[in-house]
This record gives sequence, structure tokens and C-alpha cells, in this order.
Amino acid sequence: MGLAPATLPALSVLCFFAGVTAVRADDKSRYSLFNPTPRSQMREMTTDRPDITEVPFTVDAGHFQTESTLFGYARGRADADGVTSEGYEFVYTNLRIGLTNDIELSLVWQPYGIVNARSAEPEPLPSQSGIGSVDIRAKFNLWGNDDFEQVGSAFALLPVITLPTDKENGIGASEVEGGLAAFLALALPAGFGLGFNAGAYAIADADGTGYHAEYMASASGSYDWTKKFATYVEVVTFLGLDDPRGDVVLLGGGWTYALTDDIQLDGGVNFGVTAASDRYHPFLGLSMRY
Repeated sequence: MGLAPATLPALSVLCFFAGVTAVRADDKSRYSLFNPTPRSQMREMTTDRPDITEVPFTVDAGHFQTESTLFGYARGRADADGVTSEGYEFVYTNLRIGLTNDIELSLVWQPYGIVNARSAEPEPLPSQSGIGSVDIRAKFNLWGNDDFEQVGSAFALLPVITLPTDKENGIGASEVEGGLAAFLALALPAGFGLGFNAGAYAIADADGTGYHAEYMASASGSYDWTKKFATYVEVVTFLGLDDPRGDVVLLGGGWTYALTDDIQLDGGVNFGVTAASDRYHPFLGLSMRY
């Protein structure tokens, strides 16, 4: 049975408003810290850990995510005076807070750390311990947050400022520092992924006389073996350090395992390649989304 001509314009109007309603239902820009994204529209959980190369994706608006190194150990190399160090980190945590659909605020803090120094001399060297400095960061996703698979890439910028909590304990920064980083992720076929980070930072001089520029660049490749289990390998460089031994180059690898949609275990190890790098740094972590 055909439709009367007078009915067609009415149906067209109805279809138009139905389309507008559908667009508005999928528009996540209206969600905020105080108007959280519904569970049905939330993105798959992604984390900035365990690799040093961070992701350009943000936490959904109105939701929180904690990403912690439950325990980490770093064994250093000898410096010019023959002193080696070993460090322990406990519950080093990144608290990520979704402000809007594409912007998040994060606070990074180490509640407690220990650094022991060892020398060939018979006199023991003092141990340093205490709380670390606080990083205040804001991640701005510019594209690919919700349509990563469609566009094939995602990009974000992250300014950061570091505030000292104890200038004398040797665990965190001793002065206010800051910088800017850029994150790029590429979607590859067959479960592979690729990420790149680059950053520039103003870091306080060791002698307290001023600041110098330090630079970071990294690349990480990942593979999803199953929907729950994935592995990665990466290379990381830190350039321009205030260290006579030169720059830091690390090779790392590790794994992630999703216990649920909102809980992830991870682990890994970084190996130092250059004289200024730690020899090795194993760690175990936990991430949770709320």
C-alpha cells in the first residue's frame, strides 16, 4: 500500500528529528565531572602504565582511575665517585580524573620511597627515604578518543608541573619543575599497537643555581594475545641530563592482564643501556577504574 503525498513531508520531519535525537544521544561532550558518562557509553579502559610510553586517551568524564606501582626496585650503576644506589618505590600512584570527555586532570605521587647508596669505602653512606614530589598534570585529547579504530590514530598534549614535598630527602624533586609532553598512538591490524611520546622539561640544576632543559622520547609496541592479556616492548631515552655520565637509554618489556573491565594487573622490567641508566628496574602494578 502506498503512502499519501501529504504523509511524506510529515515522515520526513519525523525522521529529521529522530536523527537529531540520535546524534544528541551519542554526543558525549555534554558529560562532565558532575555529569558522569553513563556506563553504556564509556570507552574501554586504557592505562598510562606499565610502559613509560603513555597513551593519548583520557578517562571518561566524571570517572576516576588509579594506576599504581605496588612495588618497584631499581639497581643503579656506579657514578664518578664509585657510588652505586638502589631504590625502592611503594604505591607510586597516578590518580586520573575525567573532567570532560576529552580532558583529564591527574595527580602523581609517591607516598614512600627509599634510596640506599653503597661505596667501596668502608664508611657506610646514609640512606634516604620519605615521600616523593607531586606532579599535577592535564591531558588534552585532540583526536581519536572515541573513534580510534575508525581514524587509526589518537593524539594528546600533556602539560605538567612538579611540586616538591621535601627538598632534602632525595626521593622527589627539590624545586618546582615543569614541562610539556605529546602522545601519539597508532592502530595497527591483527592486535598490534604502536605508541610514541616526546617531551621537554625545565629541570632544576643539581647545584641549585638554576634550571636546564631535559628531553624525553620513547616508542612502544604492543600485542593483544587475548582480550585480557597483552605484552609490550619499548625503548626510552632521556637527553640533556645534569649527569656527567651522559644520557639515559632504556629497553623495557612487560605485560598487562585485565581481571575485569575496570581492574588490571601489570608487570615489567626496564634495562639500562648507557652508563647513566639504572642496570635494571623490575616492577609490579595495579590499575582500577571507578
